[in-house]
This record gives sequence, structure tokens and C-alpha cells, in this order.
Amino acid sequence: METLRELDIVRAAAGAVRVTRADDDQAERQMPTMTVRFSPFSTWYEINSHWEGRFLERTERGAFSKTIAESGSRVKVLFNHGGDPQIGDKVLGLAENLREDPDAAAGDVPLFDTSYNRDLLPGIEAGAYGSSFMFRVIKDEWNDAPDRSEHNPEGLPERTIKEVRLLEFGPVTWPANPEATAGIRSMTDDFYARLRDRDPVRVADLEARVQRLRTPRDVQPLIGTAPAVGAAPAPSGEPAARHSGGLTPRERRWRRYPYLKEGASR
Repeated sequence: METLRELDIVRAAAGAVRVTRADDDQAERQMPTMTVRFSPFSTWYEINSHWEGRFLERTERGAFSKTIAESGSRVKVLFNHGGDPQIGDKVLGLAENLREDPDAAAGDVPLFDTSYNRDLLPGIEAGAYGSSFMFRVIKDEWNDAPDRSEHNPEGLPERTIKEVRLLEFGPVTWPANPEATAGIRSMTDDFYARLRDRDPVRVADLEARVQRLRTPRDVQPLIGTAPAVGAAPAPSGEPAARHSGGLTPRERRWRRYPYLKEGASR
């Protein structure tokens, strides 16, 4: 599956933000340190997004190592990705000790002594917020036609993220779908819905490019129709069709999700 590398992708997880205070006489007067665990490793979860499509995804340990080493000091820490009407894009603190723990990517954030952080503290201490992060995919691997399995009973395409560029992370109010087994979901659609109000030209350009990637004109006639007898072979570079019908995995995916067709209603 081809993906637009300039697309900012957002993921959220439940119950992954906590705070710790210094153990001394000044602790009550000092702002605590917030720890955010924002990307579980080796956990399959479903993505069902207008922008991204529908598939299963997991992130490998090691995907964050390069971005932490090269640009960890530039990663922003925001509440609700800077979209909160009261706090806006004010930074909560500077990320320290960005790292890959055995089971998840995480970072520590000594909170600034500000009124907006003090407003957030009761909820963070009570565990009311989840975590989320924004990134761009640098390297990934796709299995477009996996066998049905316990973690993938529908046989959806599977994506393994192997390297990312981390842009931002922090607490969020609505972190995940409570019915999701992994407690992880895509918030990419929510992010671009808010961004559309501030930068409609950028969003329209990205959306048009995403649609062109998903529906090249030589494949569009196949969407929602049976393949013609004697149809031309798949374009160069496409994997061979795994099942009968003469379609490649990518063509079967477009037939399964006709809403991806260019110009289709959403």
C-alpha cells in the first residue's frame, strides 16, 4: 500500500499518563514531572480512517531510536495536540529522557509552572487522560493479503511500522475507543478536521494527493466491478494476486473500500 509520507498521523492510547513529585519539603510547591507512555510495541490494533484506510497496524521496538537521537530535543509536548480552545498550542514542558522501554515509547516532562498546567494537574493525577502522539512514517512493511488469524479474523491488510519521525506527544481527553481490544485508535481524522478550519488549502491539497495515491486511473474501472476476462496483467511492481479473480491485493482492497474512489462522497 502506498502512503503519503507528508501525512501527519495521530495515534492515541488509554491510561498512559502519570505524574511524580520530588520527595522533599518543597514538593508541594513544585510542579511535578509527567511521564507519558505513548506508543505500545508489538501490539496489533485496527485503523479505520478516511485518511488512512482500514487495516491492522503495529509498531516495532526500535522505530523511535533514530528520531530520538537526531531530533528528540525538538519534539513538542502539547495537550490535545494544541487544539484545546483554552490552552491552545502552549507547550506543557520540555521532553526529557525520551526513550524506548521494553514495551513502549515514553518520555518524561517536567511541567512548567503555569496556570494551564495547574488546571490540568487534578485530571492527570486522577488518571483521567490518555496519551497520544503525532508522527510521520519513514519506513514500514505491508502484508496486503494476510491469512485470517486470531488477531486478524477478517484478513485485513497488515502494516508494521519500522521507523518514524516523532513530531509531538502529550495527554489527550479522548484517547481511545473503549471497545478496542488494544485500547489504541487513530485520531488522524480528528486532527485534520480541526486543521481544516485553520488551513483549508493545505488540507485540500493533502486530501487530493492521498486520493490520487489510492486510485490510479488505470485501476479505477475495477472498483466495484468484476474483472474483465483477459484483463491486462498487474502494473509492474505489483505483487501477484493471491486469490482467484485476477486482482492484485491492492486492487482487491480498492474494491473492498469503494469510498476511497476519487471524488466519492464521504
